[in-house]
Amino acid sequence: MDKRINNGGARKGAGRKSKADEQRLIENLTPMNEKALKSLEQGIDKKEQWAVKLFFEYFYGKPQQRVDVTSNDESINMPLINFVETESE
Repeated sequence: MDKRINNGGARKGAGRKSKADEQRLIENLTPMNEKALKSLEQGIDKKEQWAVKLFFEYFYGKPQQRVDVTSNDESINMPLINFVETESE
């Protein structure tokens, strides 16, 4: 029996949430908007590190991060391979 029917295609629950769900979430969070901004302002006034960091990351953008996941900050020594063209018969 051909099992290709099981390959690919949309999965249940996959993809972007519906616009209605997104709108409902925005409506539920909107009343807290001023409270959240006031808390951020108070944190900045108190020179709280989390508040200053959050403000700068959203206002100016988060700086690029470089992560070395392969060499543990050591130089990588790879053998150099030279390819030589030979005459073929």
